[in-house]
Amino acid sequence: MHDIEPHYNWRNYYIASKDPHSPFYGHKNSEVYFTDTIYNHYIHPQWDSFGSLTMYMKLLYCDYEKAFCIIEFIGEWNDLIYNDIMYFYREVAEVLIDKGIKYFILLGDNVLNFHADGNDYYSEWFDNIEEGWIAGVNFRKHILEEMTKYHIDYYILTGGNLNQVPWRSMNPEDLFVYIDKMVMKRLQ
Repeated sequence: MHDIEPHYNWRNYYIASKDPHSPFYGHKNSEVYFTDTIYNHYIHPQWDSFGSLTMYMKLLYCDYEKAFCIIEFIGEWNDLIYNDIMYFYREVAEVLIDKGIKYFILLGDNVLNFHADGNDYYSEWFDNIEEGWIAGVNFRKHILEEMTKYHIDYYILTGGNLNQVPWRSMNPEDLFVYIDKMVMKRLQ
């Protein structure tokens, strides 16, 4: 896991630590020291902590005028034991919502497991982004099954074509347009 880096090709478009509206403003990541772990496995130092013991993230892009953000995750999304959604919602999503973000693209390529506990925070998050949406992109099949079992898919659009998005080959603006079209087709 230590050699899985957050996507870095968009750093010429956006850096969360330089954005005064970002929850990670002023945060400094080490370039060489591996200090964070997920279950005793070191992870790359460029991932950002938001309070979870098993999941880390990177705010890859945020556009306040178009009201969208793109977030990449790594680790185990564990609501059952660690209440990861509470930490994520309170420490990241709420901050971004307060700055006008209402479209969330969640990249799940590196989420290895998911344990649900309920959907209260997902419901609150969804209710607080009027006319917005939350899209889960490229999550693994067993994770999507768990999300469906706990009705989290009521709040986060997942599956289908959202699981085959070649997002790394796009720029952030094009990815948003691409996902937005997919979401609008589903909602119609």
